[in-house]
Amino acid sequence: MARRTISKSVKPAGTTAGGRGGAKGFTDPEKAAMKERARELRAEARAGRNRADGERAVLATIAEMPPPDRTLGEKLHAIVRANAPSLTPKLWYGMPAYANADGKVVCFFQAATKFKTRYASFAFMDAAHLDDGVMWPTGFAVKGLTADDEAKIAALVQKSVGGGT
Repeated sequence: MARRTISKSVKPAGTTAGGRGGAKGFTDPEKAAMKERARELRAEARAGRNRADGERAVLATIAEMPPPDRTLGEKLHAIVRANAPSLTPKLWYGMPAYANADGKVVCFFQAATKFKTRYASFAFMDAAHLDDGVMWPTGFAVKGLTADDEAKIAALVQKSVGGGT
């Protein structure tokens, strides 16, 4: 029987498991998002995943966003609610999200200001039924929305819950 030798790899000083060179763990926005998620989980446990509470929390979060994130958040919220009424609004890491009956997030909106990025994002999680061959997009950078963009997102939201084409 051959004997295998396992060598330990040594990380250079100052690196983290995430491989961020000189970074020392999570950034302040990442820590804040994790704390928000912990609060959300406690609130969900108390509220029993109440749709009205989730709707209020999502709308309050969107209302606190600076423009243009607020405008994008309002439009995307309206699109999701109109095209997938079965999804329950909820906060997910401090972001507006929409979950299926199993409580799994199907799609979410991330404001550009959340992690200080140059664009907002609208993305779908694996609970979304968007499969199209062996490769398909699941997230979009959003700096504005035209009528055509809104129609495309509406179709994707419908498809994500098993409707549409």
